[in-house]
Amino acid sequence: MRLDKPRVPPVPSDEWTDEQREIIAPFLRGGVGGKAANVFGTLLNYPKLMKRWLVFANHCLAKSSLPARDRELVILRTAWLARCDYEWAQHVVIGERDGVTADEMDALKDANASHVWGRREQAIITATDELAVDVFLSDLTWASLENHLNQEQIIDLIFLVGQYRGLAGALNSLGVQLDDGLKGF
Repeated sequence: MRLDKPRVPPVPSDEWTDEQREIIAPFLRGGVGGKAANVFGTLLNYPKLMKRWLVFANHCLAKSSLPARDRELVILRTAWLARCDYEWAQHVVIGERDGVTADEMDALKDANASHVWGRREQAIITATDELAVDVFLSDLTWASLENHLNQEQIIDLIFLVGQYRGLAGALNSLGVQLDDGLKGF
């Protein structure tokens, strides 16, 4: 973790307003009265932003045209490049569920691990690197993506990297701490 304590702590559940309770209800672990993930508890400090962000984040995570496994490769690589322990830890769990192996997660940490990936995966990882670092896709990478993805999927990939790069900046800067039971890098 970049920070050992939060700069903006999660709002304690006994201090939630009615508006905050309404926003957080779908994300409580264990139902009503359950615990909210630290990312959500932290963003409750700014309910208007959280409500608007959730619409976009939900598209990127759950409604994207990218297959779940591809999406998780992108998110995990983005988290690694941004050195975002929180994002990485959350998506290790999701990635495992969506078919990303432990060896593949290790390979996402290594820029020289191209031998691990098939052409489709390599195109996606190269695109993620370019977008996260250069904020631009080269013609070569674009052409490679077109061999494997349709236009909607390419657009979703671009926005997915942007969403998780931006979220990583927020998580790192706000000092959102790992949730219980999760392990960072």
